[in-house]
Amino acid sequence: MFITPSFKIYGGVAGFFDYGPPGCAVKQNVTQLWRDHFVVEENMLEVECCSVTPEVALRASGHVERFTDFMVRDVKTGESYRADHLLEDALRAAVRDAGQAADTARDLLPRVGDMGMAEIDSALNQFGVKAPGTGNDLTHTWAFNLMFKTQVGTRGAKEAYLRPETAQGIFSNFKELLYYNGSKLPFAAAQVGTSYRNEIAPRGSLLRVREFTQAEIEHFCNPNDKRHPKFDSVSDVEPLLYDRATQLAGLPAASETLGAAVKTGTIANQTLAYYIGRTYVFAQSIGLDVSRVRFRQHLANEMAHYATDCWDFEVQCAHGWVECAGIADRSTYDIDAHATSSKVDMRAYEQFPEPRNVDVLTIVPNKKILGKVFTKHAQAVINALNTMSECDAVEMAGKLRAGLVARLALDDRHVDVHPGFVTIDAGKKLVHGARFAPAVIEPSFGIGRIMYCMFDHCFYTRDDGQRTVFAFRPSVAPVKCAVFSLVNTHALNERAQLVAASLTKKRLVHALDTSGISIGKRYARTDEIGVPFGITIDHTSLQDGTVTLRERDSTAQIRLHMDEVPTVVKALVDGDLSWTQLQAQGVSSG
Repeated sequence: MFITPSFKIYGGVAGFFDYGPPGCAVKQNVTQLWRDHFVVEENMLEVECCSVTPEVALRASGHVERFTDFMVRDVKTGESYRADHLLEDALRAAVRDAGQAADTARDLLPRVGDMGMAEIDSALNQFGVKAPGTGNDLTHTWAFNLMFKTQVGTRGAKEAYLRPETAQGIFSNFKELLYYNGSKLPFAAAQVGTSYRNEIAPRGSLLRVREFTQAEIEHFCNPNDKRHPKFDSVSDVEPLLYDRATQLAGLPAASETLGAAVKTGTIANQTLAYYIGRTYVFAQSIGLDVSRVRFRQHLANEMAHYATDCWDFEVQCAHGWVECAGIADRSTYDIDAHATSSKVDMRAYEQFPEPRNVDVLTIVPNKKILGKVFTKHAQAVINALNTMSECDAVEMAGKLRAGLVARLALDDRHVDVHPGFVTIDAGKKLVHGARFAPAVIEPSFGIGRIMYCMFDHCFYTRDDGQRTVFAFRPSVAPVKCAVFSLVNTHALNERAQLVAASLTKKRLVHALDTSGISIGKRYARTDEIGVPFGITIDHTSLQDGTVTLRERDSTAQIRLHMDEVPTVVKALVDGDLSWTQLQAQGVSSG
């Protein structure tokens, strides 16, 4: 019962899963390791924001307009499908068949993610794509917004959505976080929480679901300085990098140090590369096979218009290469979007080491004339003039000098600005600092996907071909150790209960089994859920107080005194002691 379909007794609902006892424990362990690795190590500011998000915030972020997937339906059964997924499957099949359409399919395949609705429709028709399973015709393609919509209040007057990502809560709190951090940049904020996406065709167990746990980091920095003070600690890390040029050349990913990748410009900046390196180390720490881990750079047609660079942390499993995290340089887009929509100044301030003479634009609205022309709306016009971007101000100044009328956008309309309404002059000014919108570098992790790939990498069958094992790292394992009495007797059971109680005092999750069935069967049962250590109380234990400690993967055993068990197991789980080191200290018993 690692995972089970939600509301299974009612037939379940696609894309929703519950975590059972071992699954819940693994999830909590992975999440805590993520916190320790990123939040604690990097001294990040962790927040917890609301899941219900007002429509105005998601309109500002672009989700209301653009958070869509293209969908088609089986004309007879009504079953829904992702149009781009059906097209990709059809194109791959055409390439494999090596028929007349193979070259066309090969050219189209990298472009599917960049296709508009009409182009996808045309390609589906061109390749004769039908509904999977039934072979029925498909409807025309249309855009489907993936957010779950809801209403706030008894009258439902305020529209809202369940958040499709945790990031927007961090962005909307940026001003308060900056103040909390002493108004200093760079800093990173983090959040672990539930996100919701009304996926068209959920599939692949935890890989594509409608409710999932995200762990996101928003690293705020000066857009003109994306160096990272701890970059040297990862510059020699050498992950598999699958950059654009390699992908377009049809070559496999290749190992490269992050220091070299930044130096050549393959990775845009140090901070982006730093989080790639930290993610690689995290993957190692939770037991992923790093030979099956790569970082794939987004192609030009995948990149958001505002993004500088973006890399996906991908893990190979039974479903192929799966995106488990995205690490993106989002430039200043997010803070700019929320500042514009909310009319709140969300800029940071940089103190210069020495005063600088800089080019400045001085905007002086003629309040007397504006008051006469716009009466009660004059203040709104003055505010709009004072908060114009430099680009808009320069454009307006040019029109006014030429004797033309300029247009000025207000909240709900545009007004005409005539010569004499405002004075806009360029000049020099001695300044001690400057305000700027911070850039955001965002590592965003899907905890469920990481767990699924970890399950895939950790699962194996022993040489007999029957006994199955989850080779979880002790820090990840749902149960750290099992305590057994060799046979079901009062004396042995009493000792087993004493050992179990001592483990509880160390806050070590354990299982106690005094059933008396074959010890081999009990070992096999705990191996199946990945318990790394087994403690057996036998007749020798009654004589000298020692117990047998078994390691799951090697099945090797040592004897140690029962008083040592809690401290030794705690050290093994925390990584302060390895099994090899322990064997060198102890006496093997098999």
